[in-house]
Amino acid sequence: MSSQNKADVILGLQWGDEGKGRVVDYYAADYDVVARFGGGDNAGHTLVVGDRKVALRIVPSGILHPRPELFIGGGTVVSLEGIAAELEMLAGIGVDISRVKISDRAHLVLPYHAALDKANEAARGADALGTTGRGIGPAYTDKAARLGITFGDLRKRERFAEKIRKRLLFRSPLFAQLQASPREEDVIAQTLALLPRILPHVVDGVAYIHEALEGGKRILVEGAQGTLLDVGFGTYPFVTSSHTIAGGACIGLGIGPTAIGSVVGIVKAYCTRVGAGPFPSELHDATGAELRERGAEFGTVTGRPRRCGWYDAVAGRYAARLNGLTSAVITKLDVLTGLERIAIVRGYRLEGRPVGFGASAESGLELDLEWFEGWSEDLSPYRRIADLPRAARAYVAAIEDSLAAPVTAVSLGPERRSLALA
Repeated sequence: MSSQNKADVILGLQWGDEGKGRVVDYYAADYDVVARFGGGDNAGHTLVVGDRKVALRIVPSGILHPRPELFIGGGTVVSLEGIAAELEMLAGIGVDISRVKISDRAHLVLPYHAALDKANEAARGADALGTTGRGIGPAYTDKAARLGITFGDLRKRERFAEKIRKRLLFRSPLFAQLQASPREEDVIAQTLALLPRILPHVVDGVAYIHEALEGGKRILVEGAQGTLLDVGFGTYPFVTSSHTIAGGACIGLGIGPTAIGSVVGIVKAYCTRVGAGPFPSELHDATGAELRERGAEFGTVTGRPRRCGWYDAVAGRYAARLNGLTSAVITKLDVLTGLERIAIVRGYRLEGRPVGFGASAESGLELDLEWFEGWSEDLSPYRRIADLPRAARAYVAAIEDSLAAPVTAVSLGPERRSLALA
């Protein structure tokens, strides 16, 4: 899959939860570096290898392989408490955590960011966005407002403490209004206490990634959330606070577009979404509930039930264009086993006329559905797409057609090797 001296990207094409982590884990053994370029610990990637199940929030999903280093890029926002807890968990199961590197340009998510996040959601009332409440949005807001604090700032304790004092003073009217005022002494003390565990992992992020490229190392870039949650091109305002598309990999790692090799998009065989926002293909009936139970569609980070619906080819084509897709992987095809028939959304109509994905939030949207024959065979033994049952192959081919990119693998279960390859 890799291109020599290029960074290959794996990202989600829907609203997140596509199964990116298990795909990254599958390919990571062939790479020297696995890098995260955006988001924070609001992302949840679950890996299943044999009897071992590991849930990751910020450390890249190649952690269960001994070869790659794991790089958290400058486009991320990272909770010190969160990363410390995750590193402790990984060390406890025997993982060499010295391989984890954090860019000095990554921004801190501090306790007051989480307090602001929850207060903001409460203030929105019925218009709440459905955030995880982990402070990701406020941390990105501070970054854009030039009020952020980076991991590089942690190297000089006095400067860090002074920055905290100035930030809290600047935000004091807002904290007072939201009744979420933190004590600066507590924030500084909590942060400084974690430094001995975190600073050994902090590197010059730009130098790190370019030295890896120039040294001929193979780099796999892991996306977080999904394309339709991109802050610029997703279902705004019901989006995350960062760029989740392939172009975001350049911004989040500090590399140029010529450094990108392949772009692999991950799509679930049906669609899911957590929280509020447009979801044209959502099923509000027993089939939607059945998909939720069959697919164990509950958030890795929050445990919230996911909204479920048919695969949306309009959204899929939109996402493929945004990312310059070179190939795709379909996940959770096995979840559809046993359904008598399965639908794909082929088009949207508004007042009788065809419209594109940009109209997905419009009221009165009508859907054009194409129905496919289901299958009853157990898919778990299959290891080649060409060998799948006829009805399953036809469904895979329809998704492939919607993306205008070849499907190179289909996931048939949560375990690392449960893949049928092209």
